[in-house]
Amino acid sequence: MARITLTMGPVLFNWPVTLWRDFYFRLADEAPVEHVCVGEVVCSKREPFFADALADVVERLERGGKTVILSSLALPTLEREVQQAAALAGGAHIVEANDTSALPHLMGRPYIVGPLVNVYNEATAAFLARRGATRIALPPELPMTSIAAIAEAVPNLAIEVWAFGRAPLAISARCYHARLNGRSKDSCQFACEKDLNGLDVRTLDDQQFLAVNGVQTLSYAYCSLLKEIPQLVQLGVAALRLSPHTCDMVRVAALFREVLDGRRDPEGAQSALRAICPDAEFSNGFVRGAAGASFV
Repeated sequence: MARITLTMGPVLFNWPVTLWRDFYFRLADEAPVEHVCVGEVVCSKREPFFADALADVVERLERGGKTVILSSLALPTLEREVQQAAALAGGAHIVEANDTSALPHLMGRPYIVGPLVNVYNEATAAFLARRGATRIALPPELPMTSIAAIAEAVPNLAIEVWAFGRAPLAISARCYHARLNGRSKDSCQFACEKDLNGLDVRTLDDQQFLAVNGVQTLSYAYCSLLKEIPQLVQLGVAALRLSPHTCDMVRVAALFREVLDGRRDPEGAQSALRAICPDAEFSNGFVRGAAGASFV
């Protein structure tokens, strides 16, 4: 059975460029991950802030032995945003498509389908594989039965499963952060930069509910599939995806690697994860076929 690899997904939040750059530099030198996704997925207005650092980050990651994947925007609404996907497709690096509008630009070359594209069944996975997809990072809301069906139906396609971090649930054309601060999307003044892991949302009954990140809606709880690793191994999953947060992601990646390699038991690893991310609540409900926010 092939060894399951680890992928570090793109930073979904609006981090200061120094934090963003140093995060990737440390991954390059210390994190036991094979693939690293880089690029703006949520809001194209953030991209200019780290554009000057991008080449250095890619070079440092590749020098550290990582395979760099360039992630595309999830909901392009402007012509310049559509052209950004075309520009990525014209480069030398493998591209992760997070919106189907990127696919025409990627025809004729291998590419990855990101978790923000709705691949919910084996027919969709097979359709994309016939058109050049070599890997599909499945949406985080799929239950284990669906993961198993897709992996079995398309055995030559690498299947990646969302294993850590707040789960992306929706992308909107409107910016929640701007609205909360009484601003329009075009004059948001980058209000999202204050919430490095997203802004917690509570219901009118003061129940913890969701998180928002600019135009993106995320789960309140952090997904953790440490306890599901043995079953995912049996299904033939190719990779697990870790989504960056401000907790120590090198230590998070090390925990997942230790469980995958049989050097730590899943229960003990979950206890260690709680110490690394003391402010987080965890969930695994989606993959268990239960309420997504629950931890089984």
